Amino acid sequence: MSRLVISALNLGLGAVLAVGLTACNRDANADGGVGGMASQSAPAGAKFARVVSVTPVRDTASAPRQECHDEVVTHRAPVKDEHQIAGTAIGAVAGGLLGNQIGGGKGRTLATVAGAVGGGYAGHEIQKNRQENNMVSSTQRRCTTVQGKGGDKVVAYDVAYEYNGVTRTIRMDHDPGDRVQVQEGVVAVSDAH
Repeated sequence: MSRLVISALNLGLGAVLAVGLTACNRDANADGGVGGMASQSAPAGAKFARVVSVTPVRDTASAPRQECHDEVVTHRAPVKDEHQIAGTAIGAVAGGLLGNQIGGGKGRTLATVAGAVGGGYAGHEIQKNRQENNMVSSTQRRCTTVQGKGGDKVVAYDVAYEYNGVTRTIRMDHDPGDRVQVQEGVVAVSDAH
């Protein structure tokens, strides 16, 4: 069992050394040291800073806007004769005329009165039904305010970089990668991947 523990410790120590060596090489490259990345695309004597973090800046200032559409609205037409007097009168006259055509003597008078009453009631109900079903349509414009879709588009990058132990931040129009070229340690001149 002790061999197993020793092997595991050796393996762990080797992994720690490998990670540390990789970090040292990266720091040397970021500070303009000797490495494959420092000498490939940069001018001679160029200095580099190590990028600590890159934060995308998203467009959040989308203003609310109005969306409008036309809508057909149907409503009951205004009633001119609320008590259906015209329908009752016309029905009574028509019913009385029809009742007057039936029978003779006192029977005719009774038929005329019954026709007038029945016609009056029928005329009242017919006018009432027409008024309830008399609909008018009109087009109205309806508008609602909706929030704009903000946060969808990346407009810049806030880049934090470290140079000679000092961390600074700059806003760039692109993601610079793991290092940026600096001039006098302050201003990021260009990116270097």
